[in-house]
Amino acid sequence: MNVLALAEAWWAQHSIHLDQEPPGDRFGTIMVEGDTHSMPLRMVAIGDSMIAGCGVDDQAHGFAPDLAIVFSCVLNHSVTWESHGRLGATIRRVRYRLLPEVEGGADLLVLCAGSNDLMARRSLGEWRTDLASTIDEAKTLSDNIIVFSAGQLYRSPSLGKALRQVIEHMTDEQTAASKAICEQKQVLFLDMTHEDVHADQERFYAHDNFHPSDYGYSYMAECTATMAGDWLKARLG
Repeated sequence: MNVLALAEAWWAQHSIHLDQEPPGDRFGTIMVEGDTHSMPLRMVAIGDSMIAGCGVDDQAHGFAPDLAIVFSCVLNHSVTWESHGRLGATIRRVRYRLLPEVEGGADLLVLCAGSNDLMARRSLGEWRTDLASTIDEAKTLSDNIIVFSAGQLYRSPSLGKALRQVIEHMTDEQTAASKAICEQKQVLFLDMTHEDVHADQERFYAHDNFHPSDYGYSYMAECTATMAGDWLKARLG
């Protein structure tokens, strides 16, 4: 990392005040009118601040319930959802702290991490080891797993240009490693680092110019439904 990027990283560490985890229930049910299934599908989302709903005022407006909404529409099936997320969580914390919180099996399990590993400058070797092991352990909970890539930190308006360039390079490397691991493990990998998921830039970010807003989460969920729709129908339809 060059001197300017290091300086920008120091400034960001001491100047950016991240939105904290919002209040509200981290579970709920999205009911589909006319659903003829006997039971709703159970979706469990595990991960970092995206899953913790940072950036919105209530958990009900976060990424996990938004995913449940779009998945219920794709599948025409009611969905119960629960989220196990923490601000600042790395994939290692997901593996050792958050996965063990889940009780029982799930019809669909969503893993979302990577951004904090990039910010902590954890090595690719550490990332590969922990992601592979996390997926293996997640498979004991569900036969259907979606793994999200890291978010697009390199576009965050709260970070300096030099730092964003360094993060973009690191993100590309991590995404390539994640894609290879998910192909090997035969789970669905969604590359959100290169998708145009930002739509209206002014509306996408929350108060901290770092996390998505309620609009941002909703837009990303819609993108997810488009990217994963066929897979969902084949596995759970």
